[in-house]
Amino acid sequence: MVRLSANAPRQLALALITAIALAAPAAHAGRSCAAPYPPKAQVVEHAMTLAERTLHALDQSGAQVVVLARAGQDLSKYGLRYSHLGLAYRQGDGKGGHVWRVLHKLNQCGTAESGIYRQGLGEFFLDDLWRFEAAWAVPTPAVQTKLLALLQDQPRALQLHHQPYNMVAYPWSLKYQQSNQWAIETLAMAIAPEMAAGRPTRQQAQAWLQASGYQPTTLKIGAATRLGARLSKANVAFDDHPNDKRFSDQIDTVTVDSVFTWLARAGLAQAPVSLGR
Repeated sequence: MVRLSANAPRQLALALITAIALAAPAAHAGRSCAAPYPPKAQVVEHAMTLAERTLHALDQSGAQVVVLARAGQDLSKYGLRYSHLGLAYRQGDGKGGHVWRVLHKLNQCGTAESGIYRQGLGEFFLDDLWRFEAAWAVPTPAVQTKLLALLQDQPRALQLHHQPYNMVAYPWSLKYQQSNQWAIETLAMAIAPEMAAGRPTRQQAQAWLQASGYQPTTLKIGAATRLGARLSKANVAFDDHPNDKRFSDQIDTVTVDSVFTWLARAGLAQAPVSLGR
């Protein structure tokens, strides 16, 4: 796992990666600190199998870039299937072959901080998953071209990262930024003509997303649940949400499902494809 900073300059061998994962030191980014680490061998095997199957499916798709999702948390009570987005792209390995990399934002072990990471598919799925299932949407060729250029330009890929993290960040606020919010704002930066030059901002990205018809998911979260979460979790806050919506228990946030729906509706990507291990 490589954490990126603004000034930092095909096959999966299942048995080898499993051994490495079991021997690796704790790397809690994106994981609950209470989760067992190193993970159990069966968990590693399931994750690596999912990664391997996803790799072959992505190769067969002919895509260069996909919007990739995993099911890290059980969000079924909200009618949601996936929890976390990454922007995955194919790149040469310098040996005549290629690898897939995933750029995504991870919360630091339940804290209010976050970082941007560039990982392989194995690492992306080895993260205390609720369900071993992947899903991805293939953008149009024009969107892929723009996204690929951005994802390989490290300073630009980090441009819209905002470190203060909130799991239920309000999509139209600049106070916090959750993982899926970073992904969709960065996607907006790649596509929006007005953000192609100069120093693009999150405000520009959000304005473009609103103008392009993106609609967040509205979660029904009561006052008692909000209070309990706020008092017990550093990575949950509600003070960026408008009072009228918050006090009526309506919490708008960026979800995988809403992003997939919008991408297809806006003609920016194909309908998502899912794959279990």
